[in-house]
Amino acid sequence: MDHKVKEVPGRRNFGTQHPVMTPQPCIMIATYDENQVPDVMMAAWGGQCDYDKILFDLGAHRTTENIRLKKAFTVSFATEEDMAESDYFGLVSGDKVPDKVERAGFTVTPSPNVDAPIINEYRLTLECRVVEMEENAGGGARVVGEVVNWSADESILNAEGKVDLDRLKPIVFDSSALIYRALGGSVGQAWRSGKKFQ
Repeated sequence: MDHKVKEVPGRRNFGTQHPVMTPQPCIMIATYDENQVPDVMMAAWGGQCDYDKILFDLGAHRTTENIRLKKAFTVSFATEEDMAESDYFGLVSGDKVPDKVERAGFTVTPSPNVDAPIINEYRLTLECRVVEMEENAGGGARVVGEVVNWSADESILNAEGKVDLDRLKPIVFDSSALIYRALGGSVGQAWRSGKKFQ
């Protein structure tokens, strides 16, 4: 349905022109094909949708086909340290470069919980099984995965054994400027900072 957009006064209005949703995580989705050849792609349209579930949208990619086949995948997070390799995984199709994981100098360990690879160089990994896959026009899909296990390298854990984002240094995708950005430091305490208004 086509309708005229009404402008919001006092602001510059863009209509539907490339909406900015931020921050967008740089999630690294790893899968196996029918011959157990590992593939990794970077995606930004994803996030957590329940305590033990994640959701993302994919176009028509080798990763999408692999997920349909195996009903499993792993998710890791691009970091400042591996930004160039992670960007490469988003630039190059596994259909054209089936050995792109090896070309990037990365190594793989088979997940013990799902039929998908764990990329050893990514220090935080979620092992997931598909619980819902909604097909989109053009060969893409919206995927909901259940996290059956997640593991972290000791180097990114704090003294309490929790993941420390200052140590992991994940990057986010800035869809406005088409760049990657580093996360900043802590600015407040969740479920505490707003108590002054109670």
